[in-house]
Amino acid sequence: MSQHQHFLIFKPYGYLSQFIYELKRPKKLLGELYNFPENTMAIGRLDEDSEGLLLLTTDGMMSEIVRSKKVEKEYYVQVDGLVTQEAIEELKSGVLIGFNGKKYLTKKCEARILPEEPNFPDRAKKIRDERHGPTSWLSITINEGKFRQVRKMTSAVGFPTLRLVRIRVGNIYLNDLKPGEVLEVGDFSNINNS
Repeated sequence: MSQHQHFLIFKPYGYLSQFIYELKRPKKLLGELYNFPENTMAIGRLDEDSEGLLLLTTDGMMSEIVRSKKVEKEYYVQVDGLVTQEAIEELKSGVLIGFNGKKYLTKKCEARILPEEPNFPDRAKKIRDERHGPTSWLSITINEGKFRQVRKMTSAVGFPTLRLVRIRVGNIYLNDLKPGEVLEVGDFSNINNS
């Protein structure tokens, strides 16, 4: 039986977290970034507009471990406006978001204002400039992952997301990876940071 392979990637803005896209509109897919082995799959997803750490594997069982509720995912989020401590407290205690046509109360999470802007490479598509008003950067750590959840959470407290970068999954960090860069690693069995 062949050994499974595991990868970290800095998913760039504008790419889908998948290898096959069957609709007519052309989309950028992960396979364009690296010559991955057959049967490689993304563990969890980052939507097309989101960036950052994505784990890939040829082992379906590994995918189940990483997606479990025990594994934290941390995001650095640039939002529109100057975030208030009140909004941070709301995020931490859980907010109502729409999910599958119903209201969903997010679980308690970690949230804080970052004291300074993180040093990420510029995004391919310009976000906007200061003339449109101030922005803030937050850290949000969740252990669930509903569709576009972090974006919906910041909007629910009045601060729409402008840029979203996942920096950590469990105890695996984005570190110095550059957008589009791929790093082959051992496995993810020690991912849980609890």
